[in-house]
Amino acid sequence: MAQVTVPVARPGSHRLRRARSRVPIWHMLWVVLGALFFLVPIYSVVEFSLQGILPGQNVFHWYLTVFDDPNFRSAFWLSVQISLETVAASLVLMVPTVFWVHLRLPGLRPVMDLVSVLPFVVPPIVLIVGLAPFIKSLSIWLFVRPEVLSLIYVVFALPFMYRALDAGLRAIDLQTLTEAAESLGASLPRTLVRVIIPNLRAAIIGGSLLAVAISMGEFTVASLMGFNTFSVYTFDIGMSTAYEGVALTFVSFLLVWGIMLALYLLGRGGAGAAAVAITDEKK
Repeated sequence: MAQVTVPVARPGSHRLRRARSRVPIWHMLWVVLGALFFLVPIYSVVEFSLQGILPGQNVFHWYLTVFDDPNFRSAFWLSVQISLETVAASLVLMVPTVFWVHLRLPGLRPVMDLVSVLPFVVPPIVLIVGLAPFIKSLSIWLFVRPEVLSLIYVVFALPFMYRALDAGLRAIDLQTLTEAAESLGASLPRTLVRVIIPNLRAAIIGGSLLAVAISMGEFTVASLMGFNTFSVYTFDIGMSTAYEGVALTFVSFLLVWGIMLALYLLGRGGAGAAAVAITDEKK
């Protein structure tokens, strides 16, 4: 009597095939087209930045030329300093404000929404024309310092920082967390620092990323006020030499993605922070 062997499927294999069959071919096509939309310009930039090299020169000659320029290092670190100051000032100003509005003054949310969109309505050139005389009248020392750009960029970053924090606070049960922390003896500032802010880590990082992008890429205010920031340096290089300008553009792209990756890694592991903080308060 002949034996019949029945193939036994491995656990989960039919689910994997079913999941693969659910992905329409059109979805894959749009993913490929979207990838080409971003990768083809990047490839063109890299290819152009590797051209115009004389015999005997390094293939990365234009990149090395940019990195060896002292103006590049000074402009880049100046923009990094301004970005960090902008993020710090924005968080110190906005986190307690948005927290207090959500907790005690929910009726002011429409007013905050209106104020937060004003930088979108007023063009940057108008803002600098109005803010520059005001800051100069307050302190001539501050007016000639690069820190003045941080104060102006706080205004530019206001819509992004406020929207990120507002969405983060709407996503958590703010009233319950605050009452639980206060019932364990925590003051309101301690509750904000130990309970609320850990839950807002993703929102804070998202708003900080947008503030950094604005600070690193803003050109109008920095050029009008005579500061050699990274964006101003990139513009000047692009106007003088094409190859170095394109190489610097690709370097800027890598720096932005590096900052995004760093912020993403910092934002991981924030889940459950409020529960841990409340437990610490109880202890």
